[in-house]
Amino acid sequence: QVQLVESGGGSVQAGGSLRLSCAASGYTYSSHCMGWFRQAPGKEREGVAAIYTGGTTYYADSVRGRFTISQDNAKNTLYLQMNSLKPEDTAMYYCAADRSGSYCYSHLGDLGALDSWGQGTLVTVSS
Repeated sequence: QVQLVESGGGSVQAGGSLRLSCAASGYTYSSHCMGWFRQAPGKEREGVAAIYTGGTTYYADSVRGRFTISQDNAKNTLYLQMNSLKPEDTAMYYCAADRSGSYCYSHLGDLGALDSWGQGTLVTVSS
């Protein structure tokens, strides 16, 4: 059974940085697509970033150039480095896995392809 546990969220001022981590277990996460999505109160889920086998990365336009996704295969951990945070980045952030790869292939559009996700970690950015 896949388990994904996020950590690293918190409250920061605009312009600050946070690094989210996602510890994966029960999943051969070194293959297929792993990524992050977020959901702000009253809004729909939004794809943030993803990384596919081999290291190809994908980013939402809203975070490109500010966020960096990476993975440490030895530690079975996925990361999201978030810099230059903005108040509009405030949301619950979820780590997710997609065995099909569609979340990556669709450039984060196919949120329905995500088959596992964690409990989320809250990021709050104040102005």
